[in-house]
Parts: sequence; C-alpha cells; structure tokens
Amino acid sequence: MSKRNSSQAKMAARERLRAERAREERRNRLRRQFLVGGSAVLVLAVAAGVGVLIANQDDGKDNTDWSAIRDQVDSGGEGEFPATAPANTTGDDHLTVRIGEEDAPNTLTLFEDPRCPACAAFEQASGEAVQQGVADGTYNVEYVFGTFLDGNLGGTGSKNALNALGAALDVSPEAFVAYHDALYSAKYHPDEQNDDFADDQTLIDIAQSVPELKNNQEFNDAVTDSTFAVWALQMSDKFDADPDVTGTPTLKFNGEVVDTPQTADDFQAMVQEHAQAE
Repeated sequence: MSKRNSSQAKMAARERLRAERAREERRNRLRRQFLVGGSAVLVLAVAAGVGVLIANQDDGKDNTDWSAIRDQVDSGGEGEFPATAPANTTGDDHLTVRIGEEDAPNTLTLFEDPRCPACAAFEQASGEAVQQGVADGTYNVEYVFGTFLDGNLGGTGSKNALNALGAALDVSPEAFVAYHDALYSAKYHPDEQNDDFADDQTLIDIAQSVPELKNNQEFNDAVTDSTFAVWALQMSDKFDADPDVTGTPTLKFNGEVVDTPQTADDFQAMVQEHAQAE
C-alpha cells in the first residue's frame, strides 16, 4: 500500500471513528434523558406523550447477531448481511417510509420506538385519527423509528420489531400500517418490563391479525432471517441523528415539532392549527 493510500485509509478510519463517537454521544444523551432512578421501572409523562422507562428484561429469543450488523453498518453497509431495503421505501438511502399521497399538502412525521409504551398510548388514542387524515389527503405520514430502548432496557425487541416492520412494508404499505397498528395495540404491545418483541415467533403471531401477512411465508422468512436488519439499524441511526428528537413519541408537522396530543380530538385540533390548505 502506498503512503498516499495509507494516509487515505487512516483518514477514512478516523472519519468512521468520529461518526461512531457522535452516534454514541447521541445514544448516551438519550439514555441520560430516559434513564431515571437506576434499575427502577418508571413511566413518566405518558400523558404528555414522552415515555420514560426503565425495566429489568428477560433474555430475548432473537438470534440475530446485532453486534456484527452494527459493525457492518458502521463500515458502510456492505458485508455478510444483506443490505436490503424493503419495497415501498423512498429516498436515495431508502430510509423514507411515507404513507399517503406523495404530493399531499402537509407531512406529519412520527418518531417512535417499537417498545415505547407512550408511543403505544398515543397510537391507541389517536392512531385512527392519524390514518383518517391520510385517507382524506390532508397530509402524508413519514415514520422514523429508533431502537434506543434496547440500549436503555437491555434486549433486542426494538431492533427485531423494526426488522419485522420492514418485512411488512416489503409486502405493501397497507400491510405495514396494519402491522404497525397491531404492534402498538393494547392487545399486543408488551408491558415495558418484557422484551417480547425479541421473539421472532411473537412477531409472526401478531402478524396473523393482518390479512396480508397471515400465513405469509415471505414475511415469516424475512422476520426469522433478519432480512431487513441492516436497514433497521440504518433507520435507527436516522432517528438518532435528529437533534429535535428528545423523547418518544415525537411529532413534527411540516418539519416543526408539535406537542404530542393526548386524545384524538387534541390530534385533530393540532392538525387544524398547523395544516396548510392545498
């Protein structure tokens, strides 16, 4: 290797290290904001839409080597694991998950973590209203998912569920929305003390409630084979990189952070206040 190539390699390595340190600093900042009270189990400010929780976790059943996948993502995304993005994503990096008309006059952006109980509370209260606005053409919805609760709580449920959400999106946008809603539903969303989403079979069982995913072998294989695991961590990095996101759920309307509504009526009032007419 020439000195020039060696110098370039060293510079590239330093850049990767700098990027990783920045990501780690971001993760640590989120942990400091969310971890309260050592090993206690807390859920704070759910009514305000910010979930703060700590839990002792059972061992997960996810056999995915997430550490190796993290190394691959940090080194550029190419390697042993498939750098496959689900169908129905957009953007040069295929990390944009947008539901609704692309040319809708407004965009609602939802930042969520699959394990977040406050996200589940928001979706159970306002999820139907969110999708009604999409159907009416008032806005489209962009979903950005984080996995920081795996770091806070231990386990892999957020990452594993995000891989499964990618598998649902690969089937169709409608399957994604239905599966997303099922994961956050009162029936299926686990207690914050349990890392149930780390179990592939649990994620497949939940999918039986979605007609397009029921007994869908391609979906099942994508869950068990972690087909979209690289994409899941890249999506998580996108979440981590947004300086406006200090808790989940976080909502942005046309790029502006708005208070998380507590009820469907509050959500509709927020939309009326911020929406731009066509």
